[in-house]
Amino acid sequence: MTETTAAVRATGLTKRHGAGDSRVVALAGVDVEFRRGEFTAIMGPSGSGKSTLMHCVAGLDRADEGTVWIGDTEVTGLRDDALTHLRRDRVGFIFQAFNLLPTLTALENITLPFDLAGRQPDRKALDTVVAALDLHSRLHHRPSQLSGGQQQRVACARALVTRPEVVFADEPTGALDSSSSAELLGFLRRSVDALGRTVAMVTHEPSAAAYADRVLFLKDGHLVDEIHAPTADSVLERMKSLEKAAA
Repeated sequence: MTETTAAVRATGLTKRHGAGDSRVVALAGVDVEFRRGEFTAIMGPSGSGKSTLMHCVAGLDRADEGTVWIGDTEVTGLRDDALTHLRRDRVGFIFQAFNLLPTLTALENITLPFDLAGRQPDRKALDTVVAALDLHSRLHHRPSQLSGGQQQRVACARALVTRPEVVFADEPTGALDSSSSAELLGFLRRSVDALGRTVAMVTHEPSAAAYADRVLFLKDGHLVDEIHAPTADSVLERMKSLEKAAA
């Protein structure tokens, strides 16, 4: 494979659910790239395939057809153990559910990927992420002692502390209030601008998508449009037209 500006790329990605008359085509031969050092939002009407796309390119689900590359590694066809190592070492995940272990402190949740890999945390990377997310005073608190916004910041720190090649965020602001959402999205934006990270985020909120460099739109399992330098208004107008066409 030649050097590419894509942190992640997929060709001919197809995913079906069910069989016979109840079969649903969630992805219909999608070609997509997520470029290095760029923040990409993925949007579309309900059932358009946006979460399925993210799960397939992130190695959380297997497509029925097509090829996925993360960096110079072809993800398609990797054995389960190799896929587990790739997700742990090279990919970060942020979900709407914070997925924190309740018996661990915030610090222990953040450094969990290193513990699973049998490695010591990179102290400089840890300090940088903790400072950026303003978590110093909460490191020894357990999740039950943290607000929803603080828990999501811990989840964000865990996703970024390993310096992953790409961070996948699936509706990361869905359980947050507007203030906590703005804090999280601002940090994801800074992680791209200041740290050179690559972020791909599924969202249904135009205001969240406006933090991205570009927005990809899906409809019925197809990529149908994209907007560069989006605003909340431009994203909302495009979503309205897609939903009207789907009605």
